[in-house]
Amino acid sequence: QVRLVESGGGSVQTGDSLRVSCAASGVTLSTHNVGWFRQAPGKAREYLAYISQSGAYTNLADSVKGRFIISRDNAKRLVYLQMNNLTPEDSAVYLCAAREGRGEPQYGYDYWGRGTQVTVSS
Repeated sequence: QVRLVESGGGSVQTGDSLRVSCAASGVTLSTHNVGWFRQAPGKAREYLAYISQSGAYTNLADSVKGRFIISRDNAKRLVYLQMNNLTPEDSAVYLCAAREGRGEPQYGYDYWGRGTQVTVSS
């Protein structure tokens, strides 16, 4: 079966940085476009970032431009989200998703991970 698994979450303080990773089994991640999302308790899932299969194209939500960077290492079969200058408002479960298709980066994902918790204290 297809599984996406996030890792790298944890508890940090305001201003710290953290990098979360996305790995896959059952699919070849390098043939898929990948997005990052987050969801905080009581809030809707929020789109954060997108990266194309090769990594040549990336997209970031306006809310995280200048702080977050999406990248991938297809040789390692990993997609990363580097998060800098974190604030308590960034506390959420961070999820990755994958799709074959193209289109708007917020939509159309076929596979989802369960997420990794990021907690930012003041």
